[in-house]
Amino acid sequence: MTDAGDFRVGDVLSVACPFTDTRVERGVTSGHLSVRWPWWEIDTANEFAHWNGIVALGVSSGECGAPEVEGELFRTDPPPERLKAGDACRVGVPPTVVHVTAVDHHDPPLETAWLPRPTLTVTVLRRGLSYRDFPDGSHLDGSGYTIHPGDGIPFTFELLMRPYASLRVGDEVADAVGRAWRFDGPWDWTAFDGESAGTAPEWPLVLLTRAGAPCSDEDAEAVTASTASGSHQETVRAWMSLTEASPTP
Repeated sequence: MTDAGDFRVGDVLSVACPFTDTRVERGVTSGHLSVRWPWWEIDTANEFAHWNGIVALGVSSGECGAPEVEGELFRTDPPPERLKAGDACRVGVPPTVVHVTAVDHHDPPLETAWLPRPTLTVTVLRRGLSYRDFPDGSHLDGSGYTIHPGDGIPFTFELLMRPYASLRVGDEVADAVGRAWRFDGPWDWTAFDGESAGTAPEWPLVLLTRAGAPCSDEDAEAVTASTASGSHQETVRAWMSLTEASPTP
């Protein structure tokens, strides 16, 4: 992805971070390994929070870990079971397929105890994990693992799939059977007729409005072309094949 801020709910990504030298501060305790974080700086000007430069990474001691363990993206080399306090190691993210569940922009930047302060939060779930795997009250709060692109960690992102890439949140469309819909995300459609039958429009689609105004010919043509073949159901199946997850809570 060329634009570090270009993330949308539903995106399927491959995320990675180069493995970087660091050291272990505390061996595996209560399912976590604590390491000296090699990328952030301590925000010494923050009067309300203090960070000691250490990050605890979730590690699994068995086949089924806690939600925060299953969601952890970062890995160590050597693996955690071979490490103890004082050992040198590397920490990073091997190429990992995730899907985006939330995108939040922060203006002003989010105040944290480290620098640089995040201006963007992207919440993701790893391949094989769905909303239902994280009941309310879990560490991940039902939505996923949060990362902050642009906060000093050298993440790289490859976009594998963006369902309904030609649409924008708030677009209004007409479908092939004459129903009007509002698009609030690839799995969030509202039919204006109030009928409960059908949870998504029938392709092809005609773009009616964008940002509350009549759409341009160029935008309308892009939407029609992108939905000229296939269906919402085929899009869901392709997405599920990549993510091994359910698209809805």
